[in-house]
Amino acid sequence: MDYLKLFEKIREKKNFLCIGLDSDPMKIPGHLKTSKDPVFEFNKQIVDATHKTTIAYKPNIAFYESRGVEGWISLQKTLEYIRSVDKGLFVIADAKRGDIGNTSRMYARSFFETMSFDAVTVAPYMGVDSVEPFLQYKDKWVILLALTSNKGAEDFQFMRDKNQGDRLFERVLTKGKEWGSKDQMMFVAGATRAEMLGDIRKIIPDHFLLVPGVGAQGGSLKEVAQFGMNDHCGLLVNSSRGIIFADQGKNFARVASEKAEELKEEMKILLEERGIL
Repeated sequence: MDYLKLFEKIREKKNFLCIGLDSDPMKIPGHLKTSKDPVFEFNKQIVDATHKTTIAYKPNIAFYESRGVEGWISLQKTLEYIRSVDKGLFVIADAKRGDIGNTSRMYARSFFETMSFDAVTVAPYMGVDSVEPFLQYKDKWVILLALTSNKGAEDFQFMRDKNQGDRLFERVLTKGKEWGSKDQMMFVAGATRAEMLGDIRKIIPDHFLLVPGVGAQGGSLKEVAQFGMNDHCGLLVNSSRGIIFADQGKNFARVASEKAEELKEEMKILLEERGIL
């Protein structure tokens, strides 16, 4: 899926919602735990309830690989099920990979060939040769970690270069846009620092941003749109726990659908205000 197709999908569905499938086996409803594959059954019901609303899904790979072979099987079945429901959905492997070139090539093969994800999150710390292998695939995306929503972002991401004066996350943005065009590179920018999105847009006005932190982490959707939206929307806003674990009873899927619809309606208004719809 290229840049314009992603934008058209946003206009078609009138939102820019990404649902994070951080499917913790300890948190899924108890009545599913007797299933042959409880995590897949949970994901399947979430997808059934939300696929007509959302633009994208983002399985966090840690919740699957932590379970060994069984977890990888759950992940593959989830990906295949999403594709069977709607081939036009954008599916992100939230893997945060990034290593020397030869190793990155294997990571890229894992997520883009073996598992056919549309995008993968990549850590930029090791530089260009650790990112380039992911950029060799047509219509696939790198989502580079720039400004994250966690407390520990303060440890490194705001450090200033004494000579040039830019902050580390700004250097990541500057270098990242040299490595990949707006058709193949997105950046992670946390909603808990929404006011920083204005600074980010000065550097990358056109690239898409994957924005975590709305919902359970307290980020403001309105502020994200205010500071981060561009003429092509340019946003995929992720909500995980606030949707998938909004209810842990037998009605969890219905409640997840309601929460997704609530966000969709908020997003629709923001898109209309911007003149995109």
